[in-house]
Amino acid sequence: MSVKDPFEILADEITLIRRQIDQLQRTSLDRKEAEKLNAVVAQGLDRMAKVGPAVQSRIEQSLATAALDLRQHTAYAATEGAKEAIREAQLESIKAAGDLRKAAGEARREAWRWFGGFWVWLTSAVLTGALLGVLAAFWIIGRGDAREFGKYPRIFCEQAGGRIATNTEGYRFCGVWIDKLPE
Repeated sequence: MSVKDPFEILADEITLIRRQIDQLQRTSLDRKEAEKLNAVVAQGLDRMAKVGPAVQSRIEQSLATAALDLRQHTAYAATEGAKEAIREAQLESIKAAGDLRKAAGEARREAWRWFGGFWVWLTSAVLTGALLGVLAAFWIIGRGDAREFGKYPRIFCEQAGGRIATNTEGYRFCGVWIDKLPE
């Protein structure tokens, strides 16, 4: 390796600078090229100025769509959450109803043992039969009285609140007054 003297270093630097100047001259623009470049840049800026509001409008549309999607997903999540809560409540209700049914059965069996079982059943059956018999008797008695009145109106007329009267042709009938006659 040889050591360069300061003159050689200066010559190398000048050569490097010359190459860079040549390269700049080859890549630099003349006046016409600069005007064309300026026109292209101005057109690009004009397009960008027009594209800006469109981009902003598109961004606003995207945000509105995202907000709508968010609302829909929120509503869906709330609906699903409510459905799940209802299902859980229904399952708990069914379980509670089963527990109550089981407790009622145990209470019924205990009451059956406590109150005498068969004798309670027998007494309630006899009382129900007696009640039905009394109701049937009242029903039959009313119908029977009306039938007897229809067969023998002469006997039952005054007892039923009527009076025996004769019409213009000479036939007798039982008349029941709606408005009472003065006695």
